[in-house]
Amino acid sequence: MTNQDIVKAAFRVWGRELYTKTSLSEVARELGVSKTALYRHFENKEALLKAMYDYFFDDYIAHIKPGLEQAMTVKDIRESILVMIRVLADYFARHAGLFIFALIEVFDNTDQKNMASSMQERGLDMAALIRHYSCIMKENPSQIQMILSTIILRMSSFHKEERKRGETPGEEQIRSLIVSLEKWIAAGLDLNRELIDRMDYERLEASVSGLSLGAIDDGNLIKAVASVVAEAGPWNASMEMVARRSGLSKSGLYAHFKSKQDMMRQLFMTEFGRIIAFAGEGIRESGVPEEQLYLGICSITSYLRQRPEILAALDWIRTRRLDLGRLGPPPPHFFNVFRNIRLLIEGWGSNKVSGEEEGSLDDSPEDLISQWIFFLILNMLMRRPEGMAFADFPNSSIRVLYRFITLGLKGYIE
Repeated sequence: MTNQDIVKAAFRVWGRELYTKTSLSEVARELGVSKTALYRHFENKEALLKAMYDYFFDDYIAHIKPGLEQAMTVKDIRESILVMIRVLADYFARHAGLFIFALIEVFDNTDQKNMASSMQERGLDMAALIRHYSCIMKENPSQIQMILSTIILRMSSFHKEERKRGETPGEEQIRSLIVSLEKWIAAGLDLNRELIDRMDYERLEASVSGLSLGAIDDGNLIKAVASVVAEAGPWNASMEMVARRSGLSKSGLYAHFKSKQDMMRQLFMTEFGRIIAFAGEGIRESGVPEEQLYLGICSITSYLRQRPEILAALDWIRTRRLDLGRLGPPPPHFFNVFRNIRLLIEGWGSNKVSGEEEGSLDDSPEDLISQWIFFLILNMLMRRPEGMAFADFPNSSIRVLYRFITLGLKGYIE
């Protein structure tokens, strides 16, 4: 048994639980050895995680470096970005375990400087990469993040479906994934640019600002659940922590929730229901489909800006891709905020999400659109400039997001 054998086993075992459990005992069990045997190679769990981090970057850079260097030789910046997307998507489609590790342990790491230096140390010229994409990063710095978020969401859905089938993705599935991902990023929903350009955004934003959240009276209980989840995460949040925060006894808490799972499910389901209802109110402010889409995005953003404790709790869906199914089956079309916006349903045929055949995913196209939009909104708000309060988040950033969703790169690059 080598260090590499242990590292690969840890990717498999811990990845199955999305790194919510990182026990050395589970790794030893996977390898059929004693826990003591692992200590001959790694003195503790932190040492093993460090080795996994190094293994990931060694493998990742070795595979993507040639492709990224090729992308930097392409003068057309739009095509250059698409080359970069193909390289990243191909790697992560073929390495599910490393993708899960990267998603949870690397990409959400706030120490971006450390991540960049890890790439530089392995021979990827980060300065040259930044120079090549400086025009888009300077004019629209959030666009790169929106592109990466789109790749992450699509890759998560792809591997989730492959895991359900119990299959290793074949060449055709990978090719279809990359083609569909390119369409998402190159053109978004592929709407009419002239119409998007002349929309009266200030009027639409004013109509949403006039909406009221209504009388949301959670008392101390739901607020306590949300704040504990925001701090500890849905896996580590306990009934005892919520009881202390709400001022109830643990037995008193069981009068409201059957179990921790029931408590978590009620929190997420209640808040998603409220968000969907609030977005529906905003959408009804216009009969124009393109305006309805912007109103829906503005409404969701407005709701979350006014309830930061809920935003922080829901952010676990973005950062850890929390599967609500683990908390029980969600209602049908739960993410489908925009089902009644006709243009999305009619216009999505050319942007199939995974594979060319109808029904290749359990989710309908409009459900997937809503997941994508919601994921991008959460990412946008949680990556706001340091020190900026949620209430001060500018509408100009919502417009940038809307333009990316509706037009993709063609909305910014001729």
